[in-house]
Amino acid sequence: MGKIDELFVDQNRLTEAWKRTLPTVMNPADQTEVKADEADPKALRIHIRAAGHTMYTFDFRIEYVDSREIRVDLIDVERDGRSVDERGDIIQQLVEDYTRHLHECAQALHDLTHA
Repeated sequence: MGKIDELFVDQNRLTEAWKRTLPTVMNPADQTEVKADEADPKALRIHIRAAGHTMYTFDFRIEYVDSREIRVDLIDVERDGRSVDERGDIIQQLVEDYTRHLHECAQALHDLTHA
């Protein structure tokens, strides 16, 4: 039988590690907030305020599929406090960039998350 690869890290410890590590892989001027997902102990909520005058904010949910891999879901994009259509080219480029950064952060935390 194969070994099941699950995440066995306390959510509070994982949240704190993401709070420390995420800013190191993001664009320096972007601001991030990391919170535990209260509905799922293997998930986190990430809020990103884009740098500059765009006034864009992005909300992501990341879930650990196993101890090494995360699934990133875009929850919402707002501009100046109002939801916007996330299908535009500029927003899609930012979403791709932030998704890449989230995966980089997860990779940087492999020592913590890999059983």
